[in-house]
Amino acid sequence: MATLDIRSRMLVKDVMTSPVVMINEGGSANKAGQLMEQHNIGCIIVSTKDGKPLGIITEKDIVERVVAKDIQPSKITAKDIMSAPLVTIEAEKTITEAARRMSLLNIRRLGVMHKGNLAGIISSKDILSVTPELIEIIQERARITTQEEEEENPLTAGYCDNCSRWSDDLKEVEGRFLCDECRIDMKTEY
Repeated sequence: MATLDIRSRMLVKDVMTSPVVMINEGGSANKAGQLMEQHNIGCIIVSTKDGKPLGIITEKDIVERVVAKDIQPSKITAKDIMSAPLVTIEAEKTITEAARRMSLLNIRRLGVMHKGNLAGIISSKDILSVTPELIEIIQERARITTQEEEEENPLTAGYCDNCSRWSDDLKEVEGRFLCDECRIDMKTEY
């Protein structure tokens, strides 16, 4: 049977959002909020004047550092309300590694780096959006693998050559038809 041509690992670059919306560190919280609304996003990357990522402003940052403190958004800079430094992950890492990192650090977004540059952003929502498809792929691969194994070594009903008991799932092992229990016992002897 033909083997599946599916990459066994989904990479961060496969699900990240790109390009990233950025604001200069001197920009106002008001401008950050406007950009988030304009692009329908929940965060914005704060950069230096030369475009290097410094940190991130999330909706939570605006609520906690501007609204809750009753600060006028036009009078506070992006640098003053950002979470820094920007936590990143390489584009070639797996989404499993990204999810673990987010969980460990208790954050929901990571900047995605490629060759030293910010290439995108990945969020927990991005990972969750592909999870159902990954589960389906894993289930299909398991079904195909099981089917291939059964074709290579089909089940047979009859008496076990080792214990002489009836079994509906005899398999040939080293020229003898063995029941499940005897196959397990044989494996534990080695």
